[in-house]
Amino acid sequence: MNALCETLRAIRAADSAKRISFVSGNFQVIHSGHVRLLRFAREMADMLVVGVLPRNDFNAVVSEEDRLENVRSLSVVDHTCLLQGDIGEAIQALRPDFVVKGKEHEDSDNPEAAVLEASGGKLIFAAGAVFWSESDMIAHEATRLPLRYPHAYMQRRGISLRRLEDLLHVLRGLRVIVVGDTIVDEYVHCDPLGMSQEDPTLVVQAADASRYLGGAGIVAAHAAGLGARARFATICGQDAAVDFVRARLADYGVEEHIFIDGTRPTSLKQRFRCRGKTLLRVSHLRQHAIDRALVGQLLDALSPLLDDTDVLVFSDFNYGCLAQPLVEALTRIALEKNVFIMADSQSSSQVGDVSRFRNAGLLTPTEREARLAVHDFESGLVVLADKLLEKASARNVLMTLGEAGLFIQRGGADADQLPAFNQEAKDVAGAGDSLLIAAGLALAAGEDVWHAACLGSLAAAVQVSREGNIPLTAGEIAACMRAWR
Repeated sequence: MNALCETLRAIRAADSAKRISFVSGNFQVIHSGHVRLLRFAREMADMLVVGVLPRNDFNAVVSEEDRLENVRSLSVVDHTCLLQGDIGEAIQALRPDFVVKGKEHEDSDNPEAAVLEASGGKLIFAAGAVFWSESDMIAHEATRLPLRYPHAYMQRRGISLRRLEDLLHVLRGLRVIVVGDTIVDEYVHCDPLGMSQEDPTLVVQAADASRYLGGAGIVAAHAAGLGARARFATICGQDAAVDFVRARLADYGVEEHIFIDGTRPTSLKQRFRCRGKTLLRVSHLRQHAIDRALVGQLLDALSPLLDDTDVLVFSDFNYGCLAQPLVEALTRIALEKNVFIMADSQSSSQVGDVSRFRNAGLLTPTEREARLAVHDFESGLVVLADKLLEKASARNVLMTLGEAGLFIQRGGADADQLPAFNQEAKDVAGAGDSLLIAAGLALAAGEDVWHAACLGSLAAAVQVSREGNIPLTAGEIAACMRAWR
């Protein structure tokens, strides 16, 4: 402790006129919540000092040296130290102007407060700014972490390529039912003509268009591509688009149970793209919940199928197919028959609640979707995931962080993070769908969440490498694993 205090006094003495912020923590994994908090602390002062706690019951998975190195690699951090002994003595030696802690500590016992009061410093509770963009600050830092091949994560969790390869074979033959909203994705490719001389409008010329099966339909197609026996139940309109849906499902080897709702069209989303960038999205759909009669038809069709099912997938895009009475009834039957349940609820241009899918073995929300579900826009990711697991009575959560990768938490607060495997995504549409099905099938096959997350992240990396929703295959994922060798 004496050596640490001398180091901290030297930091203060060398820059006595500068304002110093101090943050401490376990930092078992560096996730976007940490980066936001650290950036907030750094912006308040001229210098940021970070104290890493020594080995304890909460951080024993990662060594002290690795945790120090991970924090030290962040560009917002000026100095790091290993906090041995009493934190109050360390703060007395450094005399920071601010000690910044997460909002979740505000109602806890904070020994720093008394020391700061004596030295004139201030204790601040904050979460940092929350950004929904995929280009959050941690994406910049992620370039320093393993991206293509997650060496540290695989070593930390005892994951081998051979076991992942064997897992692909285990998924074959799983019996899967996917229930959710069908979407037809249309990509209209355009050539640029220039700027209108009449008003400030970009002018493009449509060159060609491509259609893909999307929404919950592609989730079922991914399952079939990975070797599972896939069945798909959904709602469509009585229009030409439903014929396209039926044809694609047949091509992909998915058994379909399509119910027609005369009050809505088959959901169609158009993306107008030019030179690899999306200029505009236009959605043709209705978002009202299906009526009781359709709920009854779906239950009558699916209830007997659950006798011959290993996995039930709720793929919710909040366009009305998954009415709450249907979700609750199917969940009850699935639990009675020991069927593994997983769920995702998209809330990008609409608002959903992933926590309404209770007792699931896996939930895969984005960070924004998790915060919406528990009405918490300040807590760090560990606390956020805990709240979601508790509210939904779920067992595992894989929280997607855009380019920052994946935050993994299972019941009991054991958490980790995977960086994104593919930092040059061509089309991010469908990344969450591929993650959901690959990781969920792995869990349903008896694998642990760490292996499941790795397989799901690899599936998502394959998916975003191409434009449009194209079903995954086990061969594509196996080829990526071979390239890692």
